Amino acid sequence: MSNRSWAPSSPASDEARQSAAGLTSRPVTRRALRLAGAGLLAATAAIHLDLYLTGYRSIPVIGWLFLLQVIAAFGLALAAAVSGRRLVAAAGAGFALSTLGGYLLSVWIGLFGFTEVRTTAGITAGVLEVAAFAVLAVLALTPAGPVPHAGAAVAAASVLALAVLAIAVAGAGAPAPTAPATRTAAGSLRTVQIGGAAVLANARGLTLYSFAPDTPAKSACNGSCAAYWPPVTGTPSAAPGVTGRLGTIRRADGSVQATYDGHPLYTYIGDSAPGQARGNNLNLNGGLWHEVPASR
Repeated sequence: MSNRSWAPSSPASDEARQSAAGLTSRPVTRRALRLAGAGLLAATAAIHLDLYLTGYRSIPVIGWLFLLQVIAAFGLALAAAVSGRRLVAAAGAGFALSTLGGYLLSVWIGLFGFTEVRTTAGITAGVLEVAAFAVLAVLALTPAGPVPHAGAAVAAASVLALAVLAIAVAGAGAPAPTAPATRTAAGSLRTVQIGGAAVLANARGLTLYSFAPDTPAKSACNGSCAAYWPPVTGTPSAAPGVTGRLGTIRRADGSVQATYDGHPLYTYIGDSAPGQARGNNLNLNGGLWHEVPASR
């Protein structure tokens, strides 16, 4: 028989072991939160960078704001990944929430003359921003371990943010070409002077564009592309000075799109007034965009 005697452990020693285990697990949990928050911020930055490069860079004020968002998001993501400081986590959480707020304002009332449309990229970025806020807020509120009710408060704020996001995008203009909000009626096409050249415009005077990948019988701009380059729909008529051949094609959704000399016509969401041609010579959404000369 063994000479060793069994003795029950004292409550104090149990508490010490539990405390040691807790101290071991807390850094692991904080590290996981830190990396998750950094990854989510980087993901939103990547989406904003893509949006900037594929259309937003030509929009006054909005383009620069998107570029600043990208730089700030990548910077905060890097800071969050290498630092476990609560201040960095709080800054990241606040940035994610403020970026979401900017998107919601742009959807609801517009910012600097620009009104956002509903796109998959925008919705995805919004959801990731809510997730980044939740993770980084928990990290900022738990310096050495769980803080009572902190998780519940962050969860409630996140659910509220998601609900507001859902309401906002539900009421926004849809990207699909079937949505009236993404179309411009052809009406009477006319000419405007831009840079000394006569350029084709719609009845409101907004510059009309052609898309290089299009053919005389088919539009290659659908889905989110059509959200940023709204097709000119309906049968066009010609005002004085418009001498090209007018026509129509049938789009993939069955709607009728106006054409000029065999080119399907579009406006650009970045143009807000007659005389603007911010979409000219942009290489976006899979091809080059050009303003349409009134005569060829």
